[in-house]
Amino acid sequence: MHDELTPGDIQKMKEEIEHRTKVLRPQLMAEVKRTREYGDLSENYEYKAAKQEKNRNESRIRYLQQMIDTAIVVEKSGSDDTVGLFDRVTVYIPEDEEEQVLKIVTTVRVNALEGIISKESPIGRALMGHRVGDTVQVRVNENYSYEMLIRAIEKGEDDGEIPINRF
Repeated sequence: MHDELTPGDIQKMKEEIEHRTKVLRPQLMAEVKRTREYGDLSENYEYKAAKQEKNRNESRIRYLQQMIDTAIVVEKSGSDDTVGLFDRVTVYIPEDEEEQVLKIVTTVRVNALEGIISKESPIGRALMGHRVGDTVQVRVNENYSYEMLIRAIEKGEDDGEIPINRF
């Protein structure tokens, strides 16, 4: 599967890879070496923990590089009057009599607790390309869906403030 990433996403991933390879990797290698000297490796918890942390770092580097290598680069989408990437959208959910403000981002920057949702989520897919006043159908699964009314669209840019998820 190829993730749709913006140039900003890719740049943030490259910066994280550089930090992990140039700063964290040497520190973690030194920690593994230091704890190895504690003696019997079969009962050396510090050594096992250091190795695990080193392996997590290497795994994260591989994961980020794989995402970059297989990414489909997308630019900001949406016209001036339709919902697009990085836009802040105010919606009304009649079923719950509730208004929400959501920001549409790529999958690597999602934070649902703060209303930052993926353009590939059910809500994101339903909102993308629609205008103020449109009622959209959010399909959660084959048995349940609900409506949302778009009340406002505030055009946004990739300002770099939303971090890449740590997964």
